[in-house]
Amino acid sequence: MVATPIGNLEDITLRALRVLGQVPVIAAEDTRSAQHLLDHHHVHRPTLVSYFEGNESERSGQLVERLRAGEDVALISEAGTPAVSDPGQRLVARAIAEGFVVVPIPGASAALAALTASGLLTDEFHFVGFLPREAGARRERLGALRTMAATLIVYEAPGRAAATLADLRDALGGERHGCLARELTKIHEELKRGTLGELAEAYAETAPRGEVTLVVAGALAGEAEAAIDVEAEVRRRIEAGERPKEIAAALSLLTGKSRRQIYQLALALRPREG
Repeated sequence: MVATPIGNLEDITLRALRVLGQVPVIAAEDTRSAQHLLDHHHVHRPTLVSYFEGNESERSGQLVERLRAGEDVALISEAGTPAVSDPGQRLVARAIAEGFVVVPIPGASAALAALTASGLLTDEFHFVGFLPREAGARRERLGALRTMAATLIVYEAPGRAAATLADLRDALGGERHGCLARELTKIHEELKRGTLGELAEAYAETAPRGEVTLVVAGALAGEAEAAIDVEAEVRRRIEAGERPKEIAAALSLLTGKSRRQIYQLALALRPREG
């Protein structure tokens, strides 16, 4: 498991280069990016095979067969550490189950780079990775994170960063502090810090360029301890004139509970007409 640069091609260890130059097989998420990296460091390998989400299941079996044949296999992702929001976990699990030795060769990680430069607490953190794209699952996931005391680390594509910042603001509160890190280790590297409200406003109209890592402060002691009485909140919102669908969407985001369950509760608690 060989970590590769997340941008700057100099961010690779001597050990990683030695291993990539010695192994008979390199499995790469993106063979073109891998070849560019190898060429840059004058590493010449005869066997470079693709290993990505679409062929992960089939390719894992093929790579295990190479291990059985006595070959060493190096796995690299397109950028950073393999198996962290990238393919690799399935191959690692299968190799371990087959009794092969799995060796981590650490290096660059966008998550840790952003965390350590964010200015937020680093003694306890929770890696969220990419949030679900489906609205309901996304709301539930964010609601479950609301009372977590650990610093949160979220990956996001630049085109979705504004929407994710708005969702984080709505779920965790606009005063919660965060940091948007983009283009880490590259020429246009930027780390923008502020409250979630400020960050959501800053990128509302113009999406950030490059891959994005979001670091968000964990809940304060009072927030972490506070629990919403869902039934009481549903009753309050019904009395305020909110519709069941609106209530379900809002409370799913705030609590992490199933939107469907809250919707059914709102229907049950709604006064009957007539």
